[in-house]
Amino acid sequence: MIAGGAVGMIEVYGLVAAFAACDAGCKAANVTVENFDKNKPANPDGLPVPLQVLVKFRGSVEDVTAAVAAAEEAVNRISGVVTKHIISGMSEGAEGMLHLNAFDKK
Repeated sequence: MIAGGAVGMIEVYGLVAAFAACDAGCKAANVTVENFDKNKPANPDGLPVPLQVLVKFRGSVEDVTAAVAAAEEAVNRISGVVTKHIISGMSEGAEGMLHLNAFDKK
């Protein structure tokens, strides 16, 4: 079953890039942003920034696609994109996963 709305995800290197992605995506399209999520990779010395942050946009497929594209353009001027993906309709079972984030963990 579809819970509603599309989800656009873009994982970037560093918190500054995440804020730039969020800003660019929100200015480019009618989207909302879920909580950021973070990942500390096992090989931080080989990365541009030793923290990866996931930015999650919600909205229509068209708006989410535009937001992710704008976010990618902004982030590539800073540190780079790890990966990106768009889901046209999130299932109920996966919906709860969007609200999880490692920034809440101590």
